[in-house]
Order: sequence, then structure tokens, then C-alpha cells
Amino acid sequence: MELTGVIGGSGLYELPGFTMSERRAVMTPFGAPSDELVVGELEGRPVAFLPRHGRDHRFSPSQVNYRANIFALKLLGATRVISVSAVGSMKEEIHPGDVVLIDQFIDRTLGRPRTFFDDGVAAHVSFADPICEELRQALKAAVQKVGARHHDGGTYVCIEGPQFSTRAESRLFRSWGVSVIGMTNLPEARLAREAELSYATIALATDYDCWHEEADDVSVEAVVATLHKNVDTARRIIREAILALPPVCTSPAREALSHAIMTRREAITPEVMARLGPLIGRRLER
Repeated sequence: MELTGVIGGSGLYELPGFTMSERRAVMTPFGAPSDELVVGELEGRPVAFLPRHGRDHRFSPSQVNYRANIFALKLLGATRVISVSAVGSMKEEIHPGDVVLIDQFIDRTLGRPRTFFDDGVAAHVSFADPICEELRQALKAAVQKVGARHHDGGTYVCIEGPQFSTRAESRLFRSWGVSVIGMTNLPEARLAREAELSYATIALATDYDCWHEEADDVSVEAVVATLHKNVDTARRIIREAILALPPVCTSPAREALSHAIMTRREAITPEVMARLGPLIGRRLER
């Protein structure tokens, strides 16, 4: 049975049936992840939970070490990653409290490291469809079983933050047809693809950003209040999805590096191999 990683708030591991075996500190070539990983089993299914911002929410979206977070899950043997993220709604029909199972991204982040392959190895993975449809469908079935109000598909525009958008920016993003706005799923999803991990998002709408003329402008208080109401729903979705997943991940993401590495094996130094071996090792053995 393959391990599933869950990235989100620090309380998500409090699932019925989840037994924690340890808190594991993992060091990666890209530094330490946001916090220790909570590792255990959900009715026999291995699961690792990682609080994206740290247990005490120490890191802003720009400070999160996304490379270390994804690499740590890879080192633990994860093949799938479920992301849980608070987002702002950019459409009237997506109400605060709704779940959105997105399938596309627009990247408006600025200076975040967004690849593992920027020193010693050149690789170009396909990212046309950034969400694993196999995993997204499992989440959809779980959402339907839980009975949460949800939206099937949509585009997530990821901004740098940590400030919320201006009204002009919010209106611009709406003109692009996006469904939700957030600050955390990129470069997380890009790195998951480079690590050949199946990746999908449970986007929890908490507010209407600042475009809505009748709703209050987005604030930390409003986000936190709605998010707390959504935590139990997110836990139930995660539980149902993990229990329904097949033992072996067959996502196309598992082959993302098959033809992506451009650097000749002979040109890759031992130092680079030592650093990136968990990502590229099996591809260079062929």
C-alpha cells in the first residue's frame, strides 16, 4: 500500500481511524520542510501529514519551503499528495464554505523557487494539466459521499501575497474567468509534478475576495472563521478519499520525468546525483 501525503493545516490529521505512529523530522537537500511530518495509518493506509505553514503558522506563503516539503514527502515514499487550501471565491455561485475541486492554475507568484532542476540537471516536465485527474475524481467521489456543497473543476489563480488583492486586481482576475484565488498551491503543484507525484487540491472557499459589492471585503477574521467551519468537512473528505484510493497509484504524473531530462547522464556530477537521486535515479538507470 503506497503512502499518501496531505499538505494543509496542522489539525487535519485528527481523522477518525487515523493512528499516529510518529512525528518525523526530515532533512532534504533543499533544507527543512515547514515542520515535522505526522506519519501513521488510516485503517491500514499509510499517510503523512505536513502543516504547510508550520504547526504555529510561522511561515507566510512566500516563506514556505515548497521544495523541501515536496522532497520530504518523496523521501518518505509518497506517490500522491492531497493539498488542502483556503481560497477566495471569484464567482457568485461559489459561496463561502463551498468546496472547489480545481483542475487548472494561473501563476502570479513572483520570486519563489519553482523547480528542482536549476543546478546541474535540466528537465522539462509537462504541466498542461497540472492536477491529477485520477486523484481529483477520487476527491470528487469523497465530496459527494460526505455531502458537501462543491464545484467540479475550475481555475485557481495563485498570487504572491501575503497581502490580499486590490479591487482592480480582483476584477482583473475575474475577467480571466478564474474560479478561486489563493497564495499557496504554486509552486507546490509544479514541484509535485517534477517529483512524479499525483497531486490534487481541496480548495475551501472562505470569502469573496474584495470584488463582491454586497459581501464584506476579505479579512483574516472572516477567513479563519469560515475555515474553522470547513475543517471537519475537509477531514471527512480526506478520510473517504484515502480509503477509496487503489493500493498503487497509476497516475500519468508517475511518469512525468520519463522523457523530461535533457542533461546527459555522463554530465551529471556525483554531487548533483547525491542531491537529486531520489527524483532522477530511476530515470537514469535505463
